[in-house]
Amino acid sequence: MELRKKYQTTIDWLLEGDPSIRWQTLRDLCESPQKEIKKERLKIESEGWGKQLLDHQDDAGTWDQGLYNPKWTSTTYTLLLLRRLGINPQNVKCKRGAQILLDNGLMSDGGINYSRTKITHSETCITGLVFGILSYFQITDKRMDTIFDYLVKNQMEDGGWNCRYPLKGATHASFHTTLMVLEALYEYQNSFSQKISEIEKMQTRAHEFLLQHELYKSHRTRKTVSAKMTMLSFPPRWYYTVIAALDYFQKITHERDKRFTDAIKLITKREKDAKWPLQAPIRGKIWFTMESSRQASRWNTLRALRILQWWVKQV
Repeated sequence: MELRKKYQTTIDWLLEGDPSIRWQTLRDLCESPQKEIKKERLKIESEGWGKQLLDHQDDAGTWDQGLYNPKWTSTTYTLLLLRRLGINPQNVKCKRGAQILLDNGLMSDGGINYSRTKITHSETCITGLVFGILSYFQITDKRMDTIFDYLVKNQMEDGGWNCRYPLKGATHASFHTTLMVLEALYEYQNSFSQKISEIEKMQTRAHEFLLQHELYKSHRTRKTVSAKMTMLSFPPRWYYTVIAALDYFQKITHERDKRFTDAIKLITKREKDAKWPLQAPIRGKIWFTMESSRQASRWNTLRALRILQWWVKQV
């Protein structure tokens, strides 16, 4: 309540944004009635950014005539963005696109890959990314179990995942792939609850991997692994950022841990006039620009405020 009081003007500003911003603000920062939240969420399909993305779907059910490329307008990345907007999981256009991803990407080893070469093995980052999309849009297909088993098999000893494991010799998990898989497991757990115990074991190990690195540090030198990880970029695409990781941990209401502290400080020091800017947009082809870089960002402000709300509630 104290945080909401302090940032009320900012919250009002968020509520002037796109439906995808408004419904999440109502849910996460305003404790609004479920009926009001649902009504606002449904608007994503008929106006704003969500409608624009849906309108780009072609007659074949794909986006930009591609499954994984071009970045960031292909079917995979458009559906990933629609998932982040929070579009209705039962949206017919999205479910059609998601089904196409499953039908055209499953490899003999159980994972996903869309390479046009003669590669016959899966790519773990792509598998996690697509599995999250399929789970969010509640694709009920026995092949979902196959993908889940692939992720179980490819979890590394340190608790994370890496697209270069095992065929390319990786011995240390990747921040990028690990967060992608964790987000996917969250969606899978919400849509299909029959494997809760196994999912929780996987999550616990992966959480510990990220916490051992304090979300962005080398476990050897304790220095920042990459400055790009600390930037406030949105949408993150497949890239790992500290704010994306913290947003995941607040979403699952992870218990307070001192190893989050420095990551939280990275977020709080970027605040300017009770808002957070958009930094370093990830380069690539896009359908349209949602926000201007170096300006106050509703996406980053929304994410920062719900992270801080989660953090202060645990004090």
